[in-house]
Amino acid sequence: MVDKLKLENQLCHRFYLLSNAFTRAYRPLLNKLGITYPQYLVLMALWEADGISIATLTQKSGIDAGALTLILKKLTEKGLIEIHRDEIDKRVKHVHLSQQGKALKEEAKTVPDQMLCRFSELDIEDLQKHIAFLDQLSTCFKD
Repeated sequence: MVDKLKLENQLCHRFYLLSNAFTRAYRPLLNKLGITYPQYLVLMALWEADGISIATLTQKSGIDAGALTLILKKLTEKGLIEIHRDEIDKRVKHVHLSQQGKALKEEAKTVPDQMLCRFSELDIEDLQKHIAFLDQLSTCFKD
């Protein structure tokens, strides 16, 4: 019988360790860009679709609204984004990349390839299978 309270038997602990490992691996790459990993996530979402609402950005990035507010404040202070109220519905705010935020995309293009080097033992099909599995697993926690 499996001891359900042993740390080594916990799937969540493996995810915790892996999450920390990813953050540590990204840190030196993102330090060169002057951003943190959560800021990188927000910028990637904006590089995909600039000018989206904060609500859409929350959904797209998976970052909760409270934390996102702080991240947006920091990105604004760094001159990477601007936030504008919707002209029709003043309650809605849209996040836009500044010229500096758009330019940072060019510098960030090397980050995914540098991270991919860490997975040299896995081929692209294996990585895609793992991504699909993690997406499937994530559906267990949707509200």
